[in-house]
Amino acid sequence: MEPDGLFSLQAPATGGPTGFTPPPADAPLPVRMRPATLDELVGQQHLLAPGAPLRQLVTGASPMSVILWGPPGTGKTTIAHLVAAATDRKFVAMSALSAGVKDVRAVIDTARRQRRQGGPPTVLFIDEVHRFSKTQQDSLLAAVEDRTVTLLAATTENPYFSVISPLLSRCVLLTLHALDDDAVRSLVRRAVADERGLGGAVTLTDEAEEHLVRLAGGDVRKALTALEAAASSAQAQEVKEIDLATAEKAVDVAAVRYDRDGDAHYDVTSAFIKSMRGSDPDAALHWLARMLVAGEDPRFIARRIVIFASEDVGMADPQALLVATAAAQAVQSVGLPEAQLNLAQAVVHLATAPKSNSVTTALGAAMEDVRTGRGGAVPAHLRDAHYPGSRGLGHGKGYRYPHDDPRGVVKQQYVPDGLVGADYYRPSEHGAERPVAERLPRLRRIVRGLPAPVAATGPIGGAARDEVPSDAATGRAGGSVGFSDESGAGDSIVGSAAGDKIDDGRDDSGAAAGEEQP
Repeated sequence: MEPDGLFSLQAPATGGPTGFTPPPADAPLPVRMRPATLDELVGQQHLLAPGAPLRQLVTGASPMSVILWGPPGTGKTTIAHLVAAATDRKFVAMSALSAGVKDVRAVIDTARRQRRQGGPPTVLFIDEVHRFSKTQQDSLLAAVEDRTVTLLAATTENPYFSVISPLLSRCVLLTLHALDDDAVRSLVRRAVADERGLGGAVTLTDEAEEHLVRLAGGDVRKALTALEAAASSAQAQEVKEIDLATAEKAVDVAAVRYDRDGDAHYDVTSAFIKSMRGSDPDAALHWLARMLVAGEDPRFIARRIVIFASEDVGMADPQALLVATAAAQAVQSVGLPEAQLNLAQAVVHLATAPKSNSVTTALGAAMEDVRTGRGGAVPAHLRDAHYPGSRGLGHGKGYRYPHDDPRGVVKQQYVPDGLVGADYYRPSEHGAERPVAERLPRLRRIVRGLPAPVAATGPIGGAARDEVPSDAATGRAGGSVGFSDESGAGDSIVGSAAGDKIDDGRDDSGAAAGEEQP
């Protein structure tokens, strides 16, 4: 079995030991340069301290089962090779790409039989274990539990998502980090000089070396593959120095750290949203570009942008939602690659727009009250009065039609009795929401029938304008909300034609004495 062409795995058999085959002389450079001892392993220093699980695993000091989780090129397969080199253990390697339950059970049965006969313990290495189905992973549980086999599994995907919990609880999870530039650089230099690698047949200019390190993106396998390609190009030109031009001709695409189904997907999405929220259009465009280059579904990106427009911009720039929905429509009707420009325009608009989460927190607070039982029945004057018999029940009686007042707003209770005086929406003073923040206190006073504040006398004898709350506090925090924006039909107009007008004490000008204008 050859899952990635970089190392060979003998097919599991019941007759004898199986494992890695020695790399041939014409093997790829990353395979030839794989560390032969633990001391040659570069990076992962957090796992190599004396007594650390990784060192115990490689030296055979502990029979613990381990899951190695990390991005490509960080040393997972190398660690498996180092474990296989331990002489007192039988090592069996298989790939989840081609092995099935039958293969796993064959290895376990052989290991159990040899264990009863006093044979060496068995280490079972499974590459790409996240590709095993739940049933295949279940087949490992008993053998790992009683240490019939010591499991060594490798995965590039978050095991909390891709490995079943019972198996994860029976193993030690070791997280391998992407190598930093210095670590990749040291391995590139080693490959140039080492006899297992290029043996000094070529040299690298500083610019070419930096180019290879940049292309790697923390994946040493990619760096060594690019180095081998550049060396072949240089030898074809009968030169011994790899300069920047030669390196660029050999490999010119940087590694993209992204997987649409794993944790990198969620990490990049999180960084994208937080960059827009933080008003950094440059960072937001970077994360957008990373998603697009990696092949993310543009509809997913568009959905996140539309959500963000209301969640984080909201009333501070009501046009943001229109821009976001227009971009989403463009994705549907235009498609990639052209629609990426529409997405980029929406991202820049949202990142540079004033921000307010007042709509989000207002809805969250209202939903929390509903969930906890606050509220009550719909007030009688607000109930539907259109069907026969509703008037006899008192529905609509006393309702005041706001359009009959020249101000367009009247004193009237719109909330259930249990929520009188509740303030959910607390506008910020950002962008277009500032005028709303100035107007809302006056609207609330009129609707609730509260007296206008006493006008203060300014330093020049004039009356100061009403105090406007400048508190940008957002009230009670609500959780994530999901709802359908559906309005009831037939409830919007209950006017004077229905006989609901009442004498509200207005004078000829239409305004009640002493009432405030919104």
